[in-house]
Formats: sequence, C-alpha cells, structure tokens
Amino acid sequence: MDRVQVDLDTEGVGRGTVIRYGHWGRPLLVFPSEAGRSWDFENNGMIDAIRPLIEDGRVKVYAVDSMDNLTWSNNSLPTEERARRHAVYERWLTDVVVPRIDADSPGHGGIITTGCSMGAYHAVNLGLKRPDIFRVAIGLSGNYDPTSWHCWGELGEATYFANPCAYVPGMEGEHLQWVRDNATILLVVGQGPFEVHPTKSLPGAYQLADLLRQKGIRHELDVWGHDSAHDWPWWRQQLAHHLPRFV
Repeated sequence: MDRVQVDLDTEGVGRGTVIRYGHWGRPLLVFPSEAGRSWDFENNGMIDAIRPLIEDGRVKVYAVDSMDNLTWSNNSLPTEERARRHAVYERWLTDVVVPRIDADSPGHGGIITTGCSMGAYHAVNLGLKRPDIFRVAIGLSGNYDPTSWHCWGELGEATYFANPCAYVPGMEGEHLQWVRDNATILLVVGQGPFEVHPTKSLPGAYQLADLLRQKGIRHELDVWGHDSAHDWPWWRQQLAHHLPRFV
C-alpha cells in the first residue's frame, strides 16, 4: 500500500503533517481524536480496518494533524480566541490541503471527511460549512458544540461560525438550500462507556441530528449499543461498516 508523508506550513498556527495512503479512489480526509497527529489513524488500526477499500483502489486516505493543542484544547485561552485560531486551521485545510488533494486525485467526485471524537467535529463542521468541497461527512462519537469544551470569556462571531449547534439553526434562504443540495452528514455514536460522560458524544449526536432534521439537511443518525464505547476498537468497526457505500 502506497504511503506518502508531507509537511505543510500553516499561517500562524503551526506546521501540519499530511499522510496519504493508497494509489487511487475517492479521497477521504481523516481527523484523529483530540490533539492527535496524522499517524494516529494508522497507529490505532483505522487504516487496517479499511485496507481492502484502499488496496482495491476505491478510496485514497489523507490523514492530517488536528492542531487542537493550539486551538480548542488550549483551555488557557478564551473560547473566542480558540475559535479564531481554529479558523486559521480551517483555512489551512481548504487553501493548502484541499488543493494538494485535488492535484493528487484529479477528477474525484468530492472529498469525504471523517474523524473520531473531536475529529468528528472537524469532519462534520467542514461538511456543513463547505459541502461543495466535502460532500460527505462521517462523524464518529463527536460532540458538535465547542461552547461545551471548557468555555469561558465573551463569545463572538468566530465562535458562532465554528459551532454547528449555533449556525445550523441560523441557516435560511438560499444558503440553507445550498447546504441541503450538497451536504450529506452521517453521525455515528455508541451508548457505552464514555459516550455520555465526560464526552457528551451521545447527547451531542442527538442534538445535532435534531437541528439537521429541523432544517431539512440530509443526514443519518446511527446509534450503536450499550457495549459500543468511545474508543478506537469501536471506531474501526463503525468506519469499516459505513465507508463502503460512499466509495
């Protein structure tokens, strides 16, 4: 299996690493769990879980750093400043990483995003904000409300536009129709250990699914059993179960 690693500069946030797995297929942009690195997907068995799809040329994986330690996980900063830093990270993804994916996978049918835990937030947030680029978003055990992450300080525009639980209710008119026409959101979560406390992933998935339902945005909510924990072994099973129908 082809594996290529590159380092790409970001504007004022840090230096990010991207690892590519595979030689052909629909691009899949993957995010690790909170504050994780690009190699975490491989080290935790996620690449092996979808290896048949990679080796068959159905999917080409691009794993990126989260940079959460400089943004959302830096609890010494007020939430609005964390959101501003996150916006820089988003620009790195759309302005630097995506053009490389486009050049490396010409003629693809739209990028799929996925991620685990806080990585699910990144995947789904991108799928809702830029569904013209990220056509399918698969969130595994995500909490989609950044104001629930040790929030403090005065909140402003940066936090609003980084929070799906805030901006989805505000969608209307042509913009809402554009999202309806382009976005496909899949929320997957378990009912087992750590999916409720402290991560709030289970109530978070229900909350966002209800907001998407109210706005008529194409989505699915797949709730696994009480044995399904907030952990890599379950995320491997969930991704292997759902990804084949999108590639």
